[in-house]
Amino acid sequence: MTTPKRTDRSRAQILAAADQAFRELGFADTSMEAIAMRAGLTRKTLYNLFSSKDEIALTLIARVEAGDTGYRVRLAANEAALSLLAAVLLDSAGWCLANPSLARLALSPAERPSVTPPERPSFQGLVRDILVLGQRQGVIRSDENPDFMALLLLGIYGQAMLTTLATGRFNDGDIRRIVRLVVEGIGTQAA
Repeated sequence: MTTPKRTDRSRAQILAAADQAFRELGFADTSMEAIAMRAGLTRKTLYNLFSSKDEIALTLIARVEAGDTGYRVRLAANEAALSLLAAVLLDSAGWCLANPSLARLALSPAERPSVTPPERPSFQGLVRDILVLGQRQGVIRSDENPDFMALLLLGIYGQAMLTTLATGRFNDGDIRRIVRLVVEGIGTQAA
């Protein structure tokens, strides 16, 4: 068993300290100095490993996005796509409510998202893959590009979550309603 390098240990300490500080103080009120103090490291060490608290926050968000292994197993098992989609969005909503500062950054990124998900593990890629599964299962329309549909769904979800973070009102039914409205559309139902 190898011992983690000092750099890896320091990065882990910084990320843990920043995660805790962002939850307790919020992103805006957390300084790099506060993160260094909580991590038990010098500011120099902190700046050697991360250029800014934005970079730290983005690293924390990417770490959450990369943790989709359980969902990937469920995808491979051909779980019902709409149920899986609801579960993913509900879990994401729970994370957003537990991490409001990071959630605001993740939900309103500085760069406009691309229609094509990034090559790295991402929430957008996971949702797209669930939509592809839904297309194979016949519950998601197959005449549209799943990349575009994922971007559309996440735009609606993102706005709903930003509203939830501002108002503090949320329940599981809200997410299920978003999934239903996106899948069924907003037009009148055929008689």
